[in-house]
Amino acid sequence: MLRNREIRICLIISAIIIVGGTVAGYIIDRRAGYLVFALTVIITFAWSMGTILRYRKISSLANEIDSILHGKENIDLSHYNEGELSLLQSEITKLFVRLREQADMLENDKARLADSIADISHQVRTPLTSVNLIAAALLNPELDEEQRRAQVRDMQRQLDRIDWLISSLLKIAKLDAGTIFFRHDKILLKSLIDKAAEPLAIPMELKGQKIEADISGSFTGDLSWTAEAVGNILKNCMEHMEQGTIYVTARENSLYSEIIIRDTGPGIDKNDISHLFERFYKGANSSEQSVGIGLALSRMIIVKQNGTVKAENYKSGGAVFTIRFYKGTI
Repeated sequence: MLRNREIRICLIISAIIIVGGTVAGYIIDRRAGYLVFALTVIITFAWSMGTILRYRKISSLANEIDSILHGKENIDLSHYNEGELSLLQSEITKLFVRLREQADMLENDKARLADSIADISHQVRTPLTSVNLIAAALLNPELDEEQRRAQVRDMQRQLDRIDWLISSLLKIAKLDAGTIFFRHDKILLKSLIDKAAEPLAIPMELKGQKIEADISGSFTGDLSWTAEAVGNILKNCMEHMEQGTIYVTARENSLYSEIIIRDTGPGIDKNDISHLFERFYKGANSSEQSVGIGLALSRMIIVKQNGTVKAENYKSGGAVFTIRFYKGTI
């Protein structure tokens, strides 16, 4: 305690007061001098004992904090509930709870990261294995020109899949890290749907599918990112039906801009609905080429723009996706 500069100063001041008070009292009257000396010594002693006890508690509290920092759990700070230490105890308890919450979040994040890395590794390894097998087959001198072209086309499809997969994973990582800044432009909903559907025109035509749209109004957001989100949903509808129609209805009101996408396919398995937007989740009706990140990416993009997306089955059959971009914070 005497190593504390403030304590040493207080003791020096107390000594000066004791000596000064005693001398002054002795000058007035000898008994007054004795009385002043006794009172000042008693007061100084009481203050010193109180300070010693307080510093012991502070030292004990410091040791407990050190234990917290070194990972000790179930620490009880409730006995520091007197005087000014109660305020410090309250704040330390809050800090301790917050540190525990952050530690739990970090553990959960590490577990999710490990699972994601395993999933990514599996998803990339599958097309890479196919590419290696095709490359080995192309070395066969007995292949005729038609077979060689078919193998090259298959390799190109696998490389395109790898490219899309890595690109989507990078976008998800950027969204997770909060490094994407969305534009806030006023955009016609028709322009959004046209941009989202454009890459699907040829594959839909080959499958005998079409889009019927009834669109009006606008929304405020980022055209490129939102078109990708809507495009992934349209692509999901396209992939889960052979022939048929995708109906797109879009409206704007005073609260939100709404896009409803409905297909005429078999619908969503009831066990898949609650997991549909989870990363790497593949539903019961998913194709072998499905990776399970397209809808997850769509949801992230929509939510980041103050929106919501919901999937359900239409009463007469087919899947329905409802997207809403709210004009105020929800």
